[in-house]
Amino acid sequence: MTFHEWIRKARELGASDLHVEADGPLVVRVRGKLQHLGETASAVDLQRTSENLLGADGWAGFLSRGSADISVEIAGTRCRINLFRTIRGIALAVRLLAPAIKDLRSCNLHPALRRLTEPTTGLVVISGPTGSGKSTTLAALIEEINATQARNIITLESPLEYVHTNRRSFIRQREIPTHSPSFEQAITDALRENPDVLVISEMRTPEVMRLTLNAAETGHLVLATMHSATCAEALTRICMSFSADIQASIRAQLADCLVGVLCQRLDYLSSRCLRVPRCELLLGNTSAKGAIRAGAFSHLANVIQSGGEDGMWSFDRYGRWIEQHTDWALTSAPTATDEKRSPASTEDALDAAELTELVHRLEKRSH
Repeated sequence: MTFHEWIRKARELGASDLHVEADGPLVVRVRGKLQHLGETASAVDLQRTSENLLGADGWAGFLSRGSADISVEIAGTRCRINLFRTIRGIALAVRLLAPAIKDLRSCNLHPALRRLTEPTTGLVVISGPTGSGKSTTLAALIEEINATQARNIITLESPLEYVHTNRRSFIRQREIPTHSPSFEQAITDALRENPDVLVISEMRTPEVMRLTLNAAETGHLVLATMHSATCAEALTRICMSFSADIQASIRAQLADCLVGVLCQRLDYLSSRCLRVPRCELLLGNTSAKGAIRAGAFSHLANVIQSGGEDGMWSFDRYGRWIEQHTDWALTSAPTATDEKRSPASTEDALDAAELTELVHRLEKRSH
């Protein structure tokens, strides 16, 4: 099988990721579980594929650094690819992105999260573990703005993942380092480019965090992502990235500009053969801002618990919404693998029977 055929096969299985290593088996992640494709990638073929993906300049950079990030469209599927070297040779980690940019409903997110796109200034942080769908949620929030508001949006990404089409908003997407040598330079430049909304794909360094806070304070809505397990952990990581002597001023700056923090993880709904986000949402109300200024990040969990009337969500409260929700957007049809792994239970069969009976009742009523 060629690389294009690997991608096509992974997409047919409903995989989110494809893992390849020289002279090793092809492995895909389907519904969060790893499984083998029954194929092996030869070192020679994998090197040839890597050279074709990167081009001459990119290949030279890969040889010197030992890794590279790119995003390309292969076999009709947009992919984010990390190439790296291991003890066995070249390896690829391929994230298969959704074929189309989705809004919040299509991402199976609560419609209340749309409030994060309404302010004209401030900082919105989208966090979660690796592979929890942060990039997809970020793209969905951009698309919500794009569909409803006329704003100038500049995105800074590494690599560039989803490609947006201008609707009501004017979107300009820049890839690091293709269009700018670094996030630091790109953020500095963006502030001179009259943005209403600035999107930063990931805050990785203290300098990027500092510039992000400055941008959020100076009249822009900034959407940024970072890795964390909870909202409190995300804010703690931002503050602890700076030296102790300036952390108090960073906390004050963060409290002043914070719109909200959305942290998410993925739950698997076996009845639907579907993975959906479970979210925690912290909004920048008076209690949250006070806890941040005081450095009392451990109190933020209590702020979220007591902030339901303000629109905040704890993981438990959001989980109850998931249990009650029925109108799910199916991202793909259940695969044969899902059917083998999750046979229909008696409860599932009863649900199907009840649905059939309801249809018959409606038909009789219409007659």
